[in-house]
Parts: sequence; C-alpha cells; structure tokens
Amino acid sequence: MDADALTDMRRSEWERLDALSRKRRLTGTEVDELITRYRAASADLAELKTSVGDSPQGAYLSTILAAARLRFTGASDNILAQTSRFFRLQLPAALYRLRWTTAVVAVVFVLIVLISGAWISSDPARIASLGSPEVLKQYAEHDFVDYYEPMASFAGQVWSNNAWIALQCVLFGVTGVWPVWVIVQNAMGLGVAAAVMASHDRLDVMMLHILPHGMLELTAIFIAAAAGLHIFWSWAVPGRRTRGESLAAGGRSLATVAMGLVFVLLLSGLVEGFVTGSALPWPVKIGIGAVALGIVLFYMLVTGRRAARDGETGDLIEYESGTPTLFAG
Repeated sequence: MDADALTDMRRSEWERLDALSRKRRLTGTEVDELITRYRAASADLAELKTSVGDSPQGAYLSTILAAARLRFTGASDNILAQTSRFFRLQLPAALYRLRWTTAVVAVVFVLIVLISGAWISSDPARIASLGSPEVLKQYAEHDFVDYYEPMASFAGQVWSNNAWIALQCVLFGVTGVWPVWVIVQNAMGLGVAAAVMASHDRLDVMMLHILPHGMLELTAIFIAAAAGLHIFWSWAVPGRRTRGESLAAGGRSLATVAMGLVFVLLLSGLVEGFVTGSALPWPVKIGIGAVALGIVLFYMLVTGRRAARDGETGDLIEYESGTPTLFAG
C-alpha cells in the first residue's frame, strides 16, 4: 500500500469528514454522512498502520478522526473557552428567548404601580391608613432620599438583595406563583410609595431617585420573572417531550439567566450605590442609568438574536460538558 497514493485518493473524503466534524449544527442527512465517513476513514487509518506503520499521512488522518470523534463523545473546554462561550453565545441566547415575556411582565408591573398608586391617592383616608402624619412626612421628606446615601456597603447590600430576588424568581418559577407574587408585591410597594410621595408633593423627587438605577434594576427583575414563568410553562405545556424532559431542558437553559442577572444587578447596584445619591446633576445621573440599560438591552436583543440564529439556546449541558449528542436540524 502506497501511503501517498491512498492519501491522494481519499483526501477529498477526509476533508469532508473534517468539515462535518467542525460544523456547529448538522442536518439529519449530515449526521448519517458523518457516521459513514468516520467509519470509512477509520478503515483507511487501520490500513495505513498495517501497511506502513507510523507515517505523516496516518498522523494527519488521526487528527481528523479525533475531531470527528468528539462529536460522538463530547469534550470539555478549558475555563477561558467556557467563559467566552457563556457570555458570547449562551447567555445572550437565553435572554433573547425571554424578550416578549419580559415586555409583558414590564407592562403588567407598570399598570399595577399606576393603578395602586392612583387608587390610594384618590382618598385621603387611604393615605392616612398607611401611618401617622408625622411618620409619612418623615418618610416623604427625609427617609426616602436618605436611603440612597452613596457608599460601597450600600451598593453591596443592594446587589446581594436584588440578586437573591432574581434567583428566587428563576428557581421557584416552576410553581408558576412565585414570579407573579414577586412582581405584584414589588409593584404594589412602589405604588404605595408613589402615593405617599405624591401626597406631599414630592413625586418628582421620587422619580429622580429611582430612574438612574431603577431602569436597569427593574428590567433585571422583569427578566428573572419571565425566566421563572418560562420554566413553569415548560412542564405545564411540555409539547412532544415528557414533562420531566421539558422541565429539565427549560431549567438548564434558564438557569443561565439567573447566572447572568448576577452581573446585571451588580451594575445596577453600583449605579444605585454611587450614582443615585451622588452630587452629580440629575440629567447626568439619569443618562448613566439609561446608558447602562441600553447596554443590557443591546446585549439581550442584538447579540442574543445573533446567538439564537447560530442555534444557541443557553442550555448549560453544552457549557458544562461539551456536546453530548449529535443535533439534527
């Protein structure tokens, strides 16, 4: 057997095998072709080793077969490759899946705030039931503003508290109740605060102190609630899969969102801890908050759309252990 002659004769077939093994997603026909070409190339390698022993041609073919074999067995990447893939593909793809549900949650939240705030403000007796006049005046004129004193410990406290709320929305979303309860509770609380501030002609002060960090902070909570509701829907309406399979797939993918929101809420906490209560002009403060929100929305909608087009779903199985099975379609 002439190694060079065999290589010249089979080179196009080996190159096709190499191309298939590197392709991100395979059709059903391509999966069959990959398996057939892998077996044929393995036979070629065995013939080379039997005829000529170790050779450059055999080493070349072994490299191609090793890459193709990974499509069957999967392989773990190093931590830098995993981190890059997480932030570049998996997280934005997972966020992109939630875009419409997030928008619906945001609209519902705003409506609850407006309705509850207007309902309480419409009757002085309802305002009075919230506390004594002295307590309400203290809250409106001092406590609300003093809460945003800029300091590192406050930023850390805000971050950890909001991250825990977001994590609960995702992890307990399987109940279908917890995310709804979190959204309603926070919206009602904001509506009550707005009513109290409005009764003391300080609603503008409230808006100025909420907008810089609140735009991003609330968006993160909306995304977390949307992720939780998607997990609930995955087992409530599993489609062709069993409820367990559907829940596992949905939970893995959307746990990615919980991890990503830790970083989003860190940015929000920094804005709340160092910008909201600072001496910067209010247009600058609100501008910083708007830029932070714009970055996250661009990442979610633009980067996420690109990742979704590449077939990414945010499933942690691929992130943790490589592709365990071949995907057709």
